[in-house]
Order: sequence, then C-alpha cells, then structure tokens
Amino acid sequence: MSYADDIAAITQLVVRERESRDMGFWNRMRDCFLEDSEVSISWFHGNGHDFVTGSRDMAARGMLAKHRLGPVLVTLNGDRALATLSGIIDIPTDIDGKQFTLSAHCLMVYRVSRRQGAWKLSSFEVIYRRDEFVPAILGQTATLPAELLASYRASYRNLSYSLHLKGYVPNPDLAGEDRPETVQAILAKVYGWLGLPVPD
Repeated sequence: MSYADDIAAITQLVVRERESRDMGFWNRMRDCFLEDSEVSISWFHGNGHDFVTGSRDMAARGMLAKHRLGPVLVTLNGDRALATLSGIIDIPTDIDGKQFTLSAHCLMVYRVSRRQGAWKLSSFEVIYRRDEFVPAILGQTATLPAELLASYRASYRNLSYSLHLKGYVPNPDLAGEDRPETVQAILAKVYGWLGLPVPD
C-alpha cells in the first residue's frame, strides 16, 4: 500500500469504529479492535472487545451517545500509526423530568497497528476539554447537586454527572485540560509507542 492508501485506511477505520458505536453495529465495531487492544475512557477501562460489549449494555440502558467528529489526523511510522481527532459526544439526559443534551468536547486518541497487512485499533483514549448541558427546549432549567458536581473533574464534570445518573462510576484520573500534566503524560505515552517525539 502507498502512504496515501495507509492514511485513507486508518481514517476509514477510525470513522467506522465511531459510526458503528452510534448505529449499534456491534460486530462491525468489534472487528475494528485488536484482541489485545486497550480502551480507557470516562466509564470504561479494559480491552476493545469488552468495550464493545459495554457500549451495547450502555445503549440498552438508554444512554444513547452520538458523536460529532472532526477531521482525522494520522501520523505514520512503519506499521504503527497515531490517529487523533477533535469530537463532541452528545448524550440525551433527563434531569428533573426535563430533557437536556450533554455535550462533551474532547480529543480522541487512537493507536493503530498493521498486522497481517490490515490496520486495526490498538488503543482508544480521550483527552477531555470541557462539557455542558443544553436544554432541549430553550428556557428549561434544572437544579443539579452542587456538592456532587464539585467532586468531579472540571474538564468532564457534566459528563460524569450524566454517567452517574445511569449508574456508572466515572474515572477521576483521566487526561483532561484542567490538569495539563495528564495531557502531557498521555501524549508522551502514545508518541513513545509510535517511536516519535511529541511535536513542539
């Protein structure tokens, strides 16, 4: 394959994984991940195949997340690649009987490996930026528990509350722009795996 073919294949792989998640194409989503892949996000830590099972369970609970995706940037180094893209995770959330959309802004980070001639996902992680609740009907308001919200990280506080409402315990130690050292750590890890320095 040419360089352009590799870029296209990796880009399509990332978009395929996210669309499969949104559309409930669980077998197609599972096929995007290597068996020894790793996923670490707000509500899940484990391998990619178990992440698909967890995503299906999340959808069954009525937590129907959808993803708005920006362009995919691919950095290649031999049979390894890094794919990053800005995105917004939209999750319909009922609060006090009123409808809101949780919108979480983030940078999605994928490590990608070529094995036996095919590109598959080695890992999926997220750098969280900020989030907000938007009312489905303009002017609607709801009262949120201030003490509970204060216990959550600023970069994914409202996402954590939305997850809490569905019975999940959000991970408090993820990469987020409220703690720049966590962002630097994840970048050092993924670029180190890729065999390249973190861009300056």
